Amino acid sequence: MLVAGESASKLIKRSHLGIMKQGAVIVDVAIDQGGSTETSRPTTNDDPIYIVDGIVHYCVANMPGAVARSSTIALTSVTLKYGLEIERSGIESAGMLDEAIRRGINTHGGKCVHPGVAKSCNLPYNELLI
Repeated sequence: MLVAGESASKLIKRSHLGIMKQGAVIVDVAIDQGGSTETSRPTTNDDPIYIVDGIVHYCVANMPGAVARSSTIALTSVTLKYGLEIERSGIESAGMLDEAIRRGINTHGGKCVHPGVAKSCNLPYNELLI
């Protein structure tokens, strides 16, 4: 589970591996944020897997980078509407009208207005006032 500016929650504990079938595979898509499994550590495409307690771990960082064109098309298809609304209405109006846009604003007026980003970057947090 991703919380902006925070490390991923450790949803799978090492003790959970014992209830999994030997040879089962964990694909940790949150590895870029520290991983969602206590036993996860970043790997590379050159050496993508390792085994802990009989469980295969695949924790390649930046998985979308392996399919850059497809991931770009997918990301654009779900975010374009927000960019168009910001362009059409301006950031202040778009943020007032759409909760998703408001929650996605990291900086405004030269100040960090996202608490998670402020914390992870050691910046002062300023409440978004729009």
